[in-house]
Amino acid sequence: MTAEPIPIANPDIGEDEHERVADVLENGMLADGPVVRRFEEEFATYCNAAHGVATANGTTALHAAFEALGLGEGDRVLTSPFSFIASANAIQLCGATPVFADIDPETYNLDVERVEETVRDGEIDAILAVHLYGLPAEMDKLVEIATEYDCLLVEDAAQAHGGAIDGQRVGTFGDAACFSFYPTKNMTTGEGGMIVTDDETVADRASRFCNHGRTDSYEHASVGNNYRMTSIAAAIGRAQLAKLDTYIERRRKNARRLTEGLADTHVRTPVEPSGYRHVYHQYTIRTERREELQARLDDHEIGYGVYYPKAIHEQPAYDHVETSHPVAETVTKEVLSLPVHPSVTNGDVERIIEVIEDGN
Repeated sequence: MTAEPIPIANPDIGEDEHERVADVLENGMLADGPVVRRFEEEFATYCNAAHGVATANGTTALHAAFEALGLGEGDRVLTSPFSFIASANAIQLCGATPVFADIDPETYNLDVERVEETVRDGEIDAILAVHLYGLPAEMDKLVEIATEYDCLLVEDAAQAHGGAIDGQRVGTFGDAACFSFYPTKNMTTGEGGMIVTDDETVADRASRFCNHGRTDSYEHASVGNNYRMTSIAAAIGRAQLAKLDTYIERRRKNARRLTEGLADTHVRTPVEPSGYRHVYHQYTIRTERREELQARLDDHEIGYGVYYPKAIHEQPAYDHVETSHPVAETVTKEVLSLPVHPSVTNGDVERIIEVIEDGN
């Protein structure tokens, strides 16, 4: 019997999500409303943050957070060149300038030594730390750098819901943090995002910016945008949040077995530093034989993804940025993400290991 394909992602939408959406459809309040407020409160509580502001997607969360923090024209924001392009785009959307520092070859997150060099040598107003693939960035050191050089610190936690360092969840290290609920993420709302912060002023400004600067029914204190989350999305999110820790444990279990099974193969498996909780939005290996491995996975109907095939500063949209970051540029040619999501069974994991071992 032919084995079933193993997709790289498979969002889990169950009965609770259907019921909660049906309730919203029944009451007729489809746009922003009480269901969104409850989701904001519950997600902030999950992160151990004081405030949550729901948005239409992860990019709008980043943009609104930057606006709320007062970043704009003339400001320089340091971030990773190895991320989804939204990280840098959001910096430009608020009028600021992205500045890149190279990454650590083991964690794929910002190399804190390169960060400190860049901050020390140039005028940097904020640091945007990306928790790539679900592994928290080296936040203790980044907090120290931000404090010493008087920079704002924002977390791009789009891929890291539930990630933690020594028990402290991502989203609570910086001045604000931003999450995405795209369908492939560890939890989803279909499309959606969230800003979390302990700063009430930042939360109020972000909330206002996401709703056309509105302070009352038709009173607008500032210019804003329509970045609101719908009640339907929030209803899905509330159901997903209740299952998030279960989803994460399944991902971590699959990741542990993959790491164990691939130990003697030609691929380099992900790292999880001591005290860090990697939530494996992606299980990303590294190999100099990527095309060969992709062909083998294709032959066996095993999904995969290349996140990301180009560093941001190598994208056509960033041709104006003259910079070089050798580690990021090398990694783009070697990374490959394997299925690790909660729907991946024990048998699927063994099949993935076997296919890679056979091509060793």
